[in-house]
Amino acid sequence: MAHFYKVIDSPIGMLKLVANENRLAAILWEAEKDGRVRLGPMTEDPKRPILIKAARQLREYFSGQRTHFDLELDFSGTDFQKKVWEALLGIPFGETRTYADRHPLPPCHRHAGRTNRLRGRLERQTDVALH
Repeated sequence: MAHFYKVIDSPIGMLKLVANENRLAAILWEAEKDGRVRLGPMTEDPKRPILIKAARQLREYFSGQRTHFDLELDFSGTDFQKKVWEALLGIPFGETRTYADRHPLPPCHRHAGRTNRLRGRLERQTDVALH
C-alpha cells in the first residue's frame, strides 16, 4: 500500500504525518528511529486532503481549540496493536488510564517489583508488569 507524508512544525518539534490514500496511518517524531514504524516507502504529498485535515486539527489541538479529533485512521498492525489503539480511543480528553485500571493482576501473575526482583501478586500496583 502506498503511503504519503507531510512534515509540520509543532510545539513538540517537527512531526511527519503519514497517510494512505485517505486515512491517517501515523504521526512520526522528528528523531523517529528508522524501522520502528513499518510503513514502507513514502512519497511527500503536502496537498493530500487527509494530511491537510490532520495538520489543521493538530494546530487546533496545540492552540487549545480542539479536544477531539475527527480523522479517518488506518489501523494496520498486529491484533494486539489494534486492540491497544481501540482502547486508547476510548479514553476521554483530559483523563488518564493505567495498565492496572484495565488489567488487575491475576493470582498467578508474576512481575518485577520496584527493586526489579521477581514478585508475587501482593506487590503494589505501581510496579511494572512483565509479559
